Amino acid sequence: MKRLLAVGAVLTSLSLATAACGGGEVRGAGGTGAAADDTFVYAFNLNVVTEWDPAESYSNEIIAMENLYESLTGYDSTSEEVTPRLATEWSSSEDGLTWTFTLRDGVTFHSGRALDATAAKQSIERTIELGGGPAYIWDAVKKIEATDERTLVFHLDYATPLDLVASSAYAAYIYDVEAAGDRDLAEWLDEGNDAGSGPYTVASWEPGAETELRLEAYDDYWGGWEDDQYRAVEFRVTPEVTTAWQLLQSGDIDYVERLSPQLFAQAADTDGVQTSEQSSFQNLLALFNTADGPLADEQVRKALRLLIDVPGLVAALDGAVVAADGVVPAGLLGAGEGYVLEQDVEAARSLLAEAGYDEANPLELTMTYAQGDDDQQLFATLLGSALAEVGGSLEAKPMQWNAQWKQATKGERQDIFVMYWYPDYADAYSWFANIFRSSDEPYFNLTYLEDAEVDQQIDALPVLTATDPESAAATYGKLQDELVTGQAAVAPLFVQTYQRAYADSVEGYVDNPAYPNVVFVHELTNAG
Repeated sequence: MKRLLAVGAVLTSLSLATAACGGGEVRGAGGTGAAADDTFVYAFNLNVVTEWDPAESYSNEIIAMENLYESLTGYDSTSEEVTPRLATEWSSSEDGLTWTFTLRDGVTFHSGRALDATAAKQSIERTIELGGGPAYIWDAVKKIEATDERTLVFHLDYATPLDLVASSAYAAYIYDVEAAGDRDLAEWLDEGNDAGSGPYTVASWEPGAETELRLEAYDDYWGGWEDDQYRAVEFRVTPEVTTAWQLLQSGDIDYVERLSPQLFAQAADTDGVQTSEQSSFQNLLALFNTADGPLADEQVRKALRLLIDVPGLVAALDGAVVAADGVVPAGLLGAGEGYVLEQDVEAARSLLAEAGYDEANPLELTMTYAQGDDDQQLFATLLGSALAEVGGSLEAKPMQWNAQWKQATKGERQDIFVMYWYPDYADAYSWFANIFRSSDEPYFNLTYLEDAEVDQQIDALPVLTATDPESAAATYGKLQDELVTGQAAVAPLFVQTYQRAYADSVEGYVDNPAYPNVVFVHELTNAG
């Protein structure tokens, strides 16, 4: 499946875009002066774009993509309801195997082509055919029909909540497969062009520049435009949170997706700045190597779990996170309960002794985590100290995401892999299908677990979710019992609390954790 997050950013992507600017007329990258009145400037701590193809996108670019592209439906995390987007209404057959969507009238792509049922069908079929990481969301689809210009009918192999699937933050985008004309669409997109229908289109893209990406208003957007809306969006790469905070105070930027707890507290009392807090679906996991090395021994994994002090870690992060109570965050079907990891050093010492580890034969572990992520670094420090108490050691290596992921899947495997995860759509299936299901070649299942019984339970989840939610919740509970407690394949650490800071001139901002770190800029107005 997806991407992973790094300190408030999406950490994923399996390939780096390498082309230069594209997307029509280049109007400049915006410079470093104060933000223009009609331009919304977003400070992001990582490079924004790693993949331009909406069928393959699975990383940081979500923060731009959700302003360029649209899906059939959306998801409102507050009401916990699927909402209209490009589809105005939808229905399913009683058996859940046929879904009918009615498309919004009068929508055009940025190319000028009408967005009708045929265009939507072509888009989804291309995504399915390419089979990129996020394309799994469409696995239930057997056939798609465009029965008329505005009616899209899906025939499924098995029941699944397709209205929820269609709201996914990845692989659900509807795009113009003909936008490149005679050129190869993937190559054309990779140059920084877009084929969306959203409120904004790409104005310029300069990889490596401070202002990496600039979007401009699509004048013919079906949602229309008012005078006080932002007509442009800039994404400014700002690795240091202290720099981002200074730029926000000076008026050079409008939005910081995350500050340190100390700076966030300061922001709440700063003139010209407003803040928001929102619980999220984004959690940090420590994945244990169940296949190779010391942690192939289940008893050693259980000892390691007992060395992790989640309450202490959460307390040190001072309100920026909450303890993970299982793999599934609160607010999703199957949310965990009773799985907060409590430290017991003596019990861990006893288990390690039984497994043959002591001061004469110390447990030596390796761990990789996201470079520049202070929260993950803190976890590494605390775990290293706990291991030292039982005579062991931890070699913790911070890495850029691509290098970390490549090593874990293609190179010398680590004992512990630390990463963030959040769902592609608002359902817990994402964690289990991607992280814990067996795979011939490791992708995101970086526990390297191979368990046919676990696989069988995971495979049953989509149908159960669609037809018997109570049974689905029970299955999620059984899986967490097995993975967290029984096999100790994973240590759920914490769930992020989104702490945003933004200019007081920004009105209408709502944080939607179903679309992590995304600002839907068209929904904002500028009171400045």
